[in-house]
Amino acid sequence: MTGGVEETDGLADGDHVDRLRRQWARELPDLDTEAMAILGRAYRLSNLVRGSIEATFAGFGLDRGEFDVIGTLRRSGPPYRLTPTELYTALMISSGGLTHRLDRLEKAGLIRREKSPQDGRSVLVVLTGAGAARAEAAFRADMAKEAALLQALDPQDRAALAALLRKLIAGIEADSSPGASTRN
Repeated sequence: MTGGVEETDGLADGDHVDRLRRQWARELPDLDTEAMAILGRAYRLSNLVRGSIEATFAGFGLDRGEFDVIGTLRRSGPPYRLTPTELYTALMISSGGLTHRLDRLEKAGLIRREKSPQDGRSVLVVLTGAGAARAEAAFRADMAKEAALLQALDPQDRAALAALLRKLIAGIEADSSPGASTRN
């Protein structure tokens, strides 16, 4: 039901977001909270799974940010090296935030920094063998954990949800890209 609280798919009182929407509907009956049904659930879902995912990485001696660095290097393919600029752009973090992560990873022997053969002024971040092994093991464990979290949905529901989220994210990214306001 648009504007009101939707059906609860067999849940007696619905979920946390349904309860919030009912409270807001009581307090501000003229306000449409339909967006909360989707974005509120995405936010709640992220909060619910964050601890489990972080615990998985911690089991490999990594925090989420450190995994992001070695995971990015691992998925980049051989020779598993990128410039710091390529890394912080891919990770959407500041160069300062990346430097701190690189220092910790280098100390742990998971990456090394070396001069670029093309430009001696540039540095490359290289994934070590130990780093590649740790990234792969941590990612495999994370995917197993995340798959287990999705067991409430059958394969068709998972595919439909993934497709809808992809469509939503593409629309939001298109609207927030430079020049988006001049296209409309």
